[in-house]
Amino acid sequence: MILVIDDDLAVRTSLVLLLKGEGYDVQCTEGPAEALKVIRKQNPELIILDLNFSIDTSGQEGLDLLAKIKQINNAIPVILITGWGSIELAVAGMKIGASDFINKPWSNEHLAQSVKTLLDLQDNKAEHRTRKQLDKSYNFQHIIGEDPKMLDILETIGRVAQTDASVLIMGESGTGKELIAEAIHQNSLRRNKPFIKVNLGGISTSLFESEMFGHIRGAFTDARFDRIGRFEMANKGTIFLDEIGDLDASSQVKLLRVLQDRTYEVLGSSRTKTVDVRIVCATNKNLNEMVSKSTFREDLLYRINLITVYLPALRDRPKDIPLLVEFFINNLKDIYNRPKLSVAPGAMKWLQQLPLPGNIRQLKNLVERSILVSKKDELGIDDFRSQLELSPVKKGNMQLPGVGTLTLEEVEVEMIKRAMDHHKNKISRAAAALGLTRSALYRRLDKYQIPYDEAED
Repeated sequence: MILVIDDDLAVRTSLVLLLKGEGYDVQCTEGPAEALKVIRKQNPELIILDLNFSIDTSGQEGLDLLAKIKQINNAIPVILITGWGSIELAVAGMKIGASDFINKPWSNEHLAQSVKTLLDLQDNKAEHRTRKQLDKSYNFQHIIGEDPKMLDILETIGRVAQTDASVLIMGESGTGKELIAEAIHQNSLRRNKPFIKVNLGGISTSLFESEMFGHIRGAFTDARFDRIGRFEMANKGTIFLDEIGDLDASSQVKLLRVLQDRTYEVLGSSRTKTVDVRIVCATNKNLNEMVSKSTFREDLLYRINLITVYLPALRDRPKDIPLLVEFFINNLKDIYNRPKLSVAPGAMKWLQQLPLPGNIRQLKNLVERSILVSKKDELGIDDFRSQLELSPVKKGNMQLPGVGTLTLEEVEVEMIKRAMDHHKNKISRAAAALGLTRSALYRRLDKYQIPYDEAED
């Protein structure tokens, strides 16, 4: 049963007609006292809660009731709905435990989709199945791993794939976030529709609207032709927003609107377009820390992380390294026409001991380089060690990580940290060592959220 709590008869009637039309059993109450009685007696599966029950439009009445509902049963999903919505109110409700926040007047399609998603998530509980059992139920053929952490992740994405829940994938560079995003799409009801990948870190602020929402001819100086935006390309399918932690503040605001209302305007046009798309995001940054430092919007974080998946580093699942190496070797046998390729048992154990800061990407790079250089069919420790030692390219006293080991941004962050540590947080000296001005170093410290206690120069 779905419980609707709203003091407006017209709203209650509209929601009952909508939800019963979708096949749900619905009950209504006008205010907090009656609602709490129904919740204690009947334990509804989902609640749609208005935030105002008097002339006061602060939303505090609804937030107070939400807190009481969560005390009675924290597992009940609650959708907040109000005609006096604000970003601050949405964030406050999400902090207390609301699952979604919808403004009046609402989109019937959006509301029905939210209800279905939340109920589906309630119904599908984790079963802790083996890899073979998971492979019988889902299409995970491109994801290699049998570590318990990975099986839990596959179980989770298998459960949520058939819903429209937004998913946030977090993890270090090279851990396979894009593969997880693709698996979510391939196991969803949208699998036959587009899967559009967008690297937000590679889109400049000035081009963000044009890239994401499209533009019409003449919208700006170089707009010689109409352009379809990424959201329109992804309509009815899935859009994968990689490196979402790299978005600047103004782009975050523009993205929030389309995620919240599912509407946008093509650059140069005043006509509003609607989009039906599943959102999957990924980042190697700590978004919660960024929120605390006001570099990432808290309301945007709540919009993208109904389900959060944390991918473990490869060093935290060493038993999967042989599986990955065998997978790479089997693929490269055909590519390089070397059907007898294999890895010695001792070398495989040695590989399992490596820290591999570049994770799966670095391991793949190391295996391929070793195959290219070695003439032997059975690769040993020395074959891999020689390539691992050669991966820093020596030039004078300077060492650079091998290609595929670290991204350019990660190299910059590491060099800044080393300079700050070496010069004991003395900004002028660290900046000079890096070839930067003081203000340029300050900007980078803020950009990468590198903590420091400035020492006197």
